[in-house]
Amino acid sequence: MNNFQGQTLSWELKAGVVEVALHRAPCNEIGSQTLEDLEKLAAAFPALEKNAHALIIHSALDCGFCAGADLRELYQRSQQMEKSAAAAGVREFLERIHRVMNALDASPLTTIAAVHGLAFGGGLELALTCDLIIADKTARFCFPELRLGLIPGFGGIPRLKRDLGNAVVRDLLLTGRSFNVTKAQQTGFVSQIVAEGEALRAARSTAAQLGKFDRNTSAAAKKFIKPIPYDELKREIDIFCELFAQPAVEAGLKKFVESTDSQPYLP
Repeated sequence: MNNFQGQTLSWELKAGVVEVALHRAPCNEIGSQTLEDLEKLAAAFPALEKNAHALIIHSALDCGFCAGADLRELYQRSQQMEKSAAAAGVREFLERIHRVMNALDASPLTTIAAVHGLAFGGGLELALTCDLIIADKTARFCFPELRLGLIPGFGGIPRLKRDLGNAVVRDLLLTGRSFNVTKAQQTGFVSQIVAEGEALRAARSTAAQLGKFDRNTSAAAKKFIKPIPYDELKREIDIFCELFAQPAVEAGLKKFVESTDSQPYLP
C-alpha cells in the first residue's frame, strides 16, 4: 500500500521516499486511533521497502510535531475500568506501541524526523526512533512524564541512552525541562537546525541525497551503528506499569485533564 489516508496520519510513496504526515488535532497526541494507524504503517513496511530508500515523518499541524501520549484517553480508561483491568490495558497498549517503534527503529530505510514546535513525551520518543532529526528553530524537546508520576513509556529512555551520554538522559528525565533546538543539537540528538518552516524541505533534500547510495549498504551500515536495546525496552514497560499502579499517577492525570490551560503539557 503506497498511499494511505487515516484519521490521524497519512503516507505517500514518491520518488523512493515515504512521507508520513501526522494530522490529529490538537497536537498529534498518540492514543488508540493513532496507534492503529501506526500499526498499519508498520505492516506496510515490507511492501514500501521494496521501492523506497528513505522515510520522513512530519506534522501537518501548526502546533508542532507531537505533544505526546493522549493523557485524556489514558485517564478516562483508568476511571472506567477496575484497576487490574486498566493496568492490563496499559501494558497491552505499551507492548503494541513498542512493536511499532521497534519496527521504525529497525527498518532498513533511512528514517528522518522533520520537527517543528513541540516534540514532547511520546512525540520525542517517536522522533528518537528515526535515524536523523532535522528541526527548525521553533522546535522544543521534553520528557514531562515525572510530573505525572511516570517515566517515558514508548522507548525513549533506552533509545536516548543508546545515542547519548547519561548526563543528557538524566537532565531531560529528572528535571522535566525542555531543550530548545540549539541545546538539542549541542547534546547530539538533533543533526541539523534549519529556519522556521524549513524542516520538511530540508528532510526532503536529505532524502534525495540518500537515494544516491546503494540501499543494501545503507541498511547494513544502519544495522551496525544502531543496535536496538530490546532488554532495556522490556524493562521500561515493567517500570511504567509498576508506577501506573501508584496513587500519584491518578492524581497527576486528574490534574492534567482538569487543567484549564489551552496547552497543559507545556512546561
